[in-house]
Amino acid sequence: MSDDRVKGPASYFPSIEKKYGRPVADWQALVRARYPAKHMELVAMLKDEHGLGHGHANAIVAHTLAEDRA
Repeated sequence: MSDDRVKGPASYFPSIEKKYGRPVADWQALVRARYPAKHMELVAMLKDEHGLGHGHANAIVAHTLAEDRA
């Protein structure tokens, strides 16, 4: 039996969209606009400039960086 639940950073996306009222694609665009930057610099930007919590910011950055490396 397969487990079809979303895992990893993307598992946070529904709660991010609900809490902050913006689609994840918007957050990813903000991250990509700051390239090149280090992972934690991008996390800090989302937290400091947009009020995201650490876990949500980290999930967005990790997923975006992984997508762009693929």
